[in-house]
Amino acid sequence: MTQSQPYTSGAEKPRPVYNIVGERVALGPGSREEQIELFYRGDNDFEVTLLAGDPLWPRQREAFEVDYERQAKEPHPDWFGFLIYELATGTPIGAIGMRGLDLAAGIGELGVSMGRKDYWGKGLGTEAISMVVDYSFTVLGLHNIMLSTYAYNERAMRSYLKVGFREMGRRREAQRIGDQRYDVVYMDLLRSEFHSAFKPVVRLP
Repeated sequence: MTQSQPYTSGAEKPRPVYNIVGERVALGPGSREEQIELFYRGDNDFEVTLLAGDPLWPRQREAFEVDYERQAKEPHPDWFGFLIYELATGTPIGAIGMRGLDLAAGIGELGVSMGRKDYWGKGLGTEAISMVVDYSFTVLGLHNIMLSTYAYNERAMRSYLKVGFREMGRRREAQRIGDQRYDVVYMDLLRSEFHSAFKPVVRLP
């Protein structure tokens, strides 16, 4: 597998904009450069893309610039996304959001990508998941959140279970890596089942 390229720091940058602040991570919209750099490097790291189930082939930075410009200009009432920042340093370490939003039905599908491998295994992804689930239930009024992952992504499944998700089924051997086949795992969580270990995302006066 490839190794992550080093992230260099340049001149002093403005502090990121945070929508939701937790104990060790914060969530925000992310700037153009932050998003392009994070996705460009993360999606070109096959250890990251393997866990996301994305194609294992190289993508040029220009492709991410085109993606950003298109998405920034289009309305997207059925999804939202945050960058995940390590709070202590303001470093963008991943992305998280909800797609397939149906506010009338109260449903959505969670998606998470931790593009910075050097921040794996520290519980930061679990905190970010809990924060977005809290936001989706208490602010957006969702009732059911689902997600899908792969049977080989055991780290992600442990995080989902910690937040309260339950496995609801599998599509057997529906993912192929080389000559090996793996199950696609489906999980969901009801609002009545969620109990956040972190402070509420919104505090009323």
